[in-house]
Amino acid sequence: MLNEKELFQMMKETYPQHPSKDFIASTEKKLRQKARGMKRTSSVKRLSAVTSSILLFAIVLSYMLFFIEDKSITTMFSHAGNGSSATAIDDKNPVVFIYHTHNHESYLPEHNITQFGEPFSPTKNVTLVGKALSEALKENNINSVYSETDIFEMLQEQNLTFNDAYTISREVVQDAVNKYNSIKMVFDIHRDSEKRTTTTIKIDGINYARIGFVVSKTSDNYEKNKAFANRIHEKLEQLYPGLSKGVSEKGVNPRNTYNQDVYDQAALLNIGGVENTLEESYRTTNALAKAIKEIIQELKE
Repeated sequence: MLNEKELFQMMKETYPQHPSKDFIASTEKKLRQKARGMKRTSSVKRLSAVTSSILLFAIVLSYMLFFIEDKSITTMFSHAGNGSSATAIDDKNPVVFIYHTHNHESYLPEHNITQFGEPFSPTKNVTLVGKALSEALKENNINSVYSETDIFEMLQEQNLTFNDAYTISREVVQDAVNKYNSIKMVFDIHRDSEKRTTTTIKIDGINYARIGFVVSKTSDNYEKNKAFANRIHEKLEQLYPGLSKGVSEKGVNPRNTYNQDVYDQAALLNIGGVENTLEESYRTTNALAKAIKEIIQELKE
């Protein structure tokens, strides 16, 4: 018969989901109490073995069902040597890939800062906007993959500069495109540095953070990416007039492809500016998700 130590080892090896310490402690206590109550005869030992096996099976089954009930499917993958990772909101044929090259870009109102500047934060930043977009896409039945790679942290670990951010994020994009053949759109989400008067619009009495599209003129996919960004801009204009600031062409001086040469339907998105709130930016992600949904439907027709 397996002793208690062997039972817990087998449970960890069979279902390595790392249950909480409280879960393990309470389960161990129950097993110990049951073991002390058993007589040490061979017949009881056989009964104890059966009882322990049934109890173990019930514990593992209950724990598995707890996770299965979670409706969001999460998949992690890492690239050896660079620490990049991506979380799939629903990795069954994802259509959209979302990531952040400047993932610590933040918003002044979220930090109670009134002086104009460019705030950065390791936690309350533009990544929350990217996650909001991935959730909004999910609500519109669009599968997406969201990258949680912390580019800023990797720059610090490798003693690199801010200018090296696109070199690091390039591997993130390549990993995703290689892993998911179904991806049709790639978005690098940032926040703008312009003032609130330029980055905010009121629609039906509610403030939205305006969205701007940037395509690189030095990318081999320049024409296709420009057409792609313009299509989303035009759809937003149709649904939410004035929400989009249009498509800007950059990347010449200094030269920067913004990694848009990796995929031919890629765009850099500036959602809101330094003086916008996260709530205003979240509203924009809902609008963007609806626009993307209509574009995908049109492509299927």
